[in-house]
Amino acid sequence: MNAPLWTAHELLEATGGVLSAPFEASGVSIDTRTLAAGDLFVALIGEGRDGHGFVADALAKGAAGAMVHDDVPSAGPVLRVDDTLAGLARLGGFARTRFGENGGRLAAVTGSVGKTTTKEMLRGALSAFGTTHAAAASYNNHWGLPLTLARTPRDAQFCVAEIGMNHAGEIAPLARLARPHVAVITTIAKVHIGYLGSIEAIADEKADVMRGLEPGGIAVLPADSPQLARLRAAAGDAVVLTFGTDPAADIRLTGMDPDADGSLIQVDIVGHQASLRLNAPGRHMAMNVLATLGAVAALGLDPATAIEALRAFVPLSGRGARRRIAVGGGIALLLDESYNANGTSMRAALDVLRLQPARRRIAVLGDMLELGDEGQAEHVGLTDSVIGSVDCLFTCGPLMRHLFDAVPAALQGGHAVDSAALAPMVAASIAPGDAILVKGSLGSGMKRVVDAIEAVSSRSSTVIAGAA
Repeated sequence: MNAPLWTAHELLEATGGVLSAPFEASGVSIDTRTLAAGDLFVALIGEGRDGHGFVADALAKGAAGAMVHDDVPSAGPVLRVDDTLAGLARLGGFARTRFGENGGRLAAVTGSVGKTTTKEMLRGALSAFGTTHAAAASYNNHWGLPLTLARTPRDAQFCVAEIGMNHAGEIAPLARLARPHVAVITTIAKVHIGYLGSIEAIADEKADVMRGLEPGGIAVLPADSPQLARLRAAAGDAVVLTFGTDPAADIRLTGMDPDADGSLIQVDIVGHQASLRLNAPGRHMAMNVLATLGAVAALGLDPATAIEALRAFVPLSGRGARRRIAVGGGIALLLDESYNANGTSMRAALDVLRLQPARRRIAVLGDMLELGDEGQAEHVGLTDSVIGSVDCLFTCGPLMRHLFDAVPAALQGGHAVDSAALAPMVAASIAPGDAILVKGSLGSGMKRVVDAIEAVSSRSSTVIAGAA
């Protein structure tokens, strides 16, 4: 019989807590909606919600036990700790040590744009070499990273951890917990500049991922970034591999033939020539491939095997997934980029929209947040990209109002105060042959627009290989 993910002895050793009764766990959960039988339920306290109130529900659903720091009525075993968030971090740290002692190697991915997509590409590429564990969704913060580590299977040979931030000082402690063998920085862009103040400060924060590098670890850095020299300096004595279009890049894009559904790309991987048909259009997707291949090379693995695995990559929901939508007796194409947005990713998504053969190319855009004093300028700065890619523009939010007013009247489809008000306007306007891009920061709630568009169809959308 396979050993459980967590034995009672390991739970005690990892957390320093006290067990009401011994139990072992096959998984770790923080959400009763997705909890599986046998999981350890960790009662975290979040914004407006206390997990201690869900302990009874978790145990009723088959949780092996619960980690708590408050008194709760319990019909099952509990692991009492001083603080559940700190307890989860200690659990993650113990799992990371156990993983390393078993010979596992960890790649950490950060950057202003492309973290989750690159993480998913790495998941697929490394799975061709051995058992690979990676973060679920965008689990990249103070609870998401420890949870990812705590879930690492005993037999995992590779782990891919995503590390994100909103404010200065957040990446370094996560990097030290993850202790990566390879640290990837995808991009440096004006994301969270409202909190950090400058592009240089953003670069410094992203560079902190290298503070956690294991001895002999390798940094994979974007060769085309104006901040490359700053990132190199932060790498110190660590070995550096670069990726991009720069002639000096170690992993270099040497050719690219894009179309509506993807791109044929040619790459040079430290002197090794290769080509790949990528089922995701856009230059930004090609850059994510290069970052992935840089991590593969840093781990000393065969790039040809990784390239073969990457042929199966398909973008995630909310991050470029493409869906055919039945509408008005015909078919429209939905480009779902609803999860997040910034100036760099907006331009990339608009470039993908421009490639689509469509009756009308419709962009539905919500506010890009956390831009501080640069908010208005960043939104107006999208004007040329919109004019070059869009036949009809819908927007919502006070910042996107500036962009809406800046484009020619012939392109203005409609503006609303928020996504809830905009969604029915968009749903009523789409017709067969349209290609519709939906994108905005998470706080703009653009998933509401996606849901409204999908509700237009009387049958389920079909996810196809695709974009951004």
